[in-house]
Amino acid sequence: MPTALITGASRGIGRRTAELLSERGWNLLLTARSGHDLEDLATRLRTSSQVVATAAVDLTSPSEIQPALASLMSEAEPPSVLINNAGAAYTGDLLAMPLERWQWLLQLNLTSVMQVCSAVVPSMRSRGGLVINVSSHAARNAFPQWGAYCITKAALASFTRCLAEEERDQGIRACTLTLGAVNTPLWDAETVQSDFDRRAMLTVDQAADALVNLAEQPSNQVIEDLTLMPAAGAF
Repeated sequence: MPTALITGASRGIGRRTAELLSERGWNLLLTARSGHDLEDLATRLRTSSQVVATAAVDLTSPSEIQPALASLMSEAEPPSVLINNAGAAYTGDLLAMPLERWQWLLQLNLTSVMQVCSAVVPSMRSRGGLVINVSSHAARNAFPQWGAYCITKAALASFTRCLAEEERDQGIRACTLTLGAVNTPLWDAETVQSDFDRRAMLTVDQAADALVNLAEQPSNQVIEDLTLMPAAGAF
């Protein structure tokens, strides 16, 4: 029975991905900031034959990540798939952005991914595995007021390519799911100001289906990047 570790699993894309993988019989290691929401999800998904373990961790706090993940991974076999889904956005002029907000966004969208990979990938090497980093079409474009977000996602895409090259001989594959706008709680965050038509966005189910498709690829192949956009195009 394969095991997946998912960050940002308490809501949105991460939550739905956990539900879909559970239906397919996967063991799950789930992280998010809200331990209460995670445990509610785990209680609903857990069966006598499946492990569903959780760890509340704030990925914006660098010192929390390694010990929390070490404890979580002791609950099951090493994951065969790691899904770095957690992330946030910020809207506002680049040069007017408070430094603490810049550092917060870089930590969550980029540095924490490196930390999670550092904590998890070594345990995957003996059996091989797949790292899926959830990115955005903002990685390839420049949008006014979204500069900081574009920068973090562009760096994440580069990190993923470099990780794939470094870990290839260890049997580790790495890829990105590059998403256009998805109707998730991100748009309700206090750091995001927008008036986009959310009805025209991708749904959480569509993004989660894409993640499951990537997770279940045969071990002898890799989709290096899967790009999923709304039919309406870029917002």
